[in-house]
Amino acid sequence: MYPDLFQDKRVGLITNPTGMNTRFESTIDIFARQTNLVVLFSPEHGIRGDKEAGLHVGSYVDHRTGIKVSSLYGETRRPTKEMMDSFDILAFDIQDVGARFYTYLYTMAYAMTACKEEMKTMVVFDRPNPVNASDVEGNLLDIDYRSFVGYYPIPQRYGLTIGELAILFNQEFGIGSDLVVVPMEGYDRKMDFSQTGLPWISPSPNIPSVTTPYYYLATCIFEGTNLSEGRGTTKPFQMIGSPYLDNEYLIERLKAAKLEGVAFIPAYFTPTFSKHKDHFCFGIELVITDRQAFQPVKTGYVLLDLIRSRHPEFDFIPPFTKGGRPFIDLLTGSEKLRENKLPLTEILASQMLDQQQFSKFKRRYHLYD
Repeated sequence: MYPDLFQDKRVGLITNPTGMNTRFESTIDIFARQTNLVVLFSPEHGIRGDKEAGLHVGSYVDHRTGIKVSSLYGETRRPTKEMMDSFDILAFDIQDVGARFYTYLYTMAYAMTACKEEMKTMVVFDRPNPVNASDVEGNLLDIDYRSFVGYYPIPQRYGLTIGELAILFNQEFGIGSDLVVVPMEGYDRKMDFSQTGLPWISPSPNIPSVTTPYYYLATCIFEGTNLSEGRGTTKPFQMIGSPYLDNEYLIERLKAAKLEGVAFIPAYFTPTFSKHKDHFCFGIELVITDRQAFQPVKTGYVLLDLIRSRHPEFDFIPPFTKGGRPFIDLLTGSEKLRENKLPLTEILASQMLDQQQFSKFKRRYHLYD
């Protein structure tokens, strides 16, 4: 655990249920036992993972340790000066999912920025990229569309571990914090999570299985539409649907598209919460047949484009704030998909150029072969 880093220091810790070692000991408990842990910080979903997506998390006292938990997903998403004054060194230990729109990345980045401003050390404990730390997909985010679901110009699937991404944020985007990344042992960047031998612990309520991150990369964009992305079902992000969807027609069109590594089957579900709650939905379930061949970002774009062209009822949800940008633009990091002024083939060709550019660029931040 690099104990010398924390010796004689007041320690702050940003974590959640994924902060756990191979003996199923919580990082919270380890730090409480081995360091002077004085404050915990909660990302989206809470340090115990009990909050649904988007729900504000308040500050409270952790029932197991009696240590104060300050929220980074409530009144503020950036650590305040008062928060920063409570510790000497800040640790971050959270499993990410390899997707640009996952908020934990920006909780980490904001904390790094605060550490720079207050001259504190930031320690990131590296963890595997569950969809491998090799493959890259999607467009580089247009900085005009930055938000808490996409803050820096990286692609939807960035092909780095969270520790490598921290170094990239720190060096490439000018954070400049005193950053220490604790690397993994025995990690091969071509591994997906199922090949690591580690147990999968859900990093958030709707990422329940080791394959969900792949589906999430494909269908998270439907959060910006009036279709259900499977929340409120037993297969979040693996299914999409709505009361108006002509699923059988669309599945035939998807078969004709010959998307690699994935099959599509009809699904029928009634969400217990979120969009279309208590309404019967006609849906499409994605079934990955080859993880290495599967291109989730491309698959999601093709799926959305087919649905939009078939259904006049299809729509994008409005901005969350007056004068704000539509959520689909924040998720995709651009207005191109929503505006539909370019054929999908041209959008995907543009993504390919971004993928090639980022694939070369990211190599300078690789910590593993």
